[in-house]
Amino acid sequence: MKIENEIKQTKFNSNRHKAVVNIMFTNNWVIQSQMKLLKQFKFTQPQYNVLRILRGSSPEIMSINTILSRMLDKMSNVSRLVDKLVEKGYVDRTQSSEDRRSVNVVITKKGLNILSEIDIKQSDWETNFSDISEENASKLSDLVDILRK
Repeated sequence: MKIENEIKQTKFNSNRHKAVVNIMFTNNWVIQSQMKLLKQFKFTQPQYNVLRILRGSSPEIMSINTILSRMLDKMSNVSRLVDKLVEKGYVDRTQSSEDRRSVNVVITKKGLNILSEIDIKQSDWETNFSDISEENASKLSDLVDILRK
């Protein structure tokens, strides 16, 4: 559905303004849709993001600051997110032997297992985007990168 119909607005200051509004609207739509998927696993999107980051570096440990630098939402409280994931048994945290102020985090086997379960649902969820070809998806990603430059 066109953005004009979604938000009941027909006039925009320019095509660039319309594109920015569309990106913001679509961002919220994607996040809300993914939140529904993650809710069945009792995860928030930032918790899921932390687990995916840790899986990407597994079996290596990562510091809280390194995790934060890779987060999609840079405003996330990574320490609090890690605490929640420790409580659930999905990650382990230890004090750094080199810097007592630094905390190291690693994903557990349980964390890897739950991500495998989510991957199956995530793959099904991504069929929501099957109307866009791989070529157009690549172009879209390039255009968004240009916007963020």
